[in-house]
Amino acid sequence: MENKKLSFPAAFWTCSASEIFERLAYYLGRSLILIFVTTAVAEGGLGLSDDMGANMQSNLTAFSYLGSLLGGMIVDSWIGAKYTTPVGMIIAGAGYFVGSISKGPMGVYVMISLVTVGLALFKNGPILGRIITDKEHMDPAFSMRYTLVNVGAFIGTFAVGILYKDVFAKNGVLGFAPCFQLAALSMVLGALWYFFVCWKQLGDIGSQPFKKGKTAEEKEFDKKSLTKEGDVRPLSIIEKKRLGAIVLAACISVIFWIFWYLAYLPAYYYWADNADWVIFGYTIPSTWLDAANSMYCIILGPVMAKIWLVLAARPKGDMSLFKKTGIGIGLLGVCYGAYALLDIVKDRTGHVSVLWIVLGITLSMTLGEMFFSPLGHSFISKYSPSRYLGLMMSVWGLSNFAAAKLYGPVYSWLFGEKTQFGFRTACYIIIAIAVVAALILFVFDKKLSSLVEEK
Repeated sequence: MENKKLSFPAAFWTCSASEIFERLAYYLGRSLILIFVTTAVAEGGLGLSDDMGANMQSNLTAFSYLGSLLGGMIVDSWIGAKYTTPVGMIIAGAGYFVGSISKGPMGVYVMISLVTVGLALFKNGPILGRIITDKEHMDPAFSMRYTLVNVGAFIGTFAVGILYKDVFAKNGVLGFAPCFQLAALSMVLGALWYFFVCWKQLGDIGSQPFKKGKTAEEKEFDKKSLTKEGDVRPLSIIEKKRLGAIVLAACISVIFWIFWYLAYLPAYYYWADNADWVIFGYTIPSTWLDAANSMYCIILGPVMAKIWLVLAARPKGDMSLFKKTGIGIGLLGVCYGAYALLDIVKDRTGHVSVLWIVLGITLSMTLGEMFFSPLGHSFISKYSPSRYLGLMMSVWGLSNFAAAKLYGPVYSWLFGEKTQFGFRTACYIIIAIAVVAALILFVFDKKLSSLVEEK
């Protein structure tokens, strides 16, 4: 890739495109589960509480990230990610099919278990981190990848809102089962794409465990430290610091993801009764909020990629991941400020259009996401020792697990039926935490950044 021009190897595009299938299925299932679980049995749902729906969705999100730790160890030490990825897609597809025939909570938990195993083996991210080898180009590359990821997320969340309540609904029974079957089909098609298209482009990339594919920097460390070929070199001091920086960044990201996941639930529950969801005579499905987020990611991906490329070309280089994370958390604080403002407007006028949530709050959420989420895998690809590449990607995912497990209880504490806070007070609490977290990241940026750069 020439400086300031966005062009990447064919393998980057085909492998990134495989995530369209995976994310279509994942976000279709993730969006649908909130509605499926809480819809009355007579209408095709399970008839359970809002809290149960939030917790089931958080389990689907959380365990899909927790399982990736095992998958990370597998691709680092035993089997190439090129082989585990399509197999994982087939297993996850079986999980979504189980969801389509679920008649109670047990079926949903079986679906969650199979999806967890499947996504544990889906290791496309580390492969992309070895397709792109220039560190200055990794942030733009992973931002572009995020656009393709969100093509699938947009199709899944936009289509499901129409499919379950309009296309597949019959005689008052909503079409949840065919939607879960569509998710299963998407995973099978994605596996076929990987087998017949991605493999040809990848060549040897991902065919061996990551510990066997060393970067140029690691080969230099080997020359300085090894006296005998075949010996296992201990990690250098800078490599140990980089592992620590990745773990620290993952811990910081827990705060980001709690606030991000949590921002959706008031829209699904509080604003379901307190906003006008009719636009141009059509009652829009709540899943379209997820679709709006994905649409904004698609639009912003190339824009942010260009911004990172230009910033990297400056004499002082790009902003650090820690500063970008601070900006992302700050933008999430803006979302909750907008929620509080809308609540004030609701009390004074008695009317709030859902368009304000779609056009304002969801856009702010997405912009905060683009300052952070695509760059985590880029950060790890730049600095993780190869022998721990898959595992470190999974440690990053572990922060999503922690956040996903926590945002359900946090929602109950701040916004749920038994909360001690009013809606606005809960928003103000989150704003205060977001501001403090962002300030800490900016104040300590130089010390944090020094962990990864060898002087």
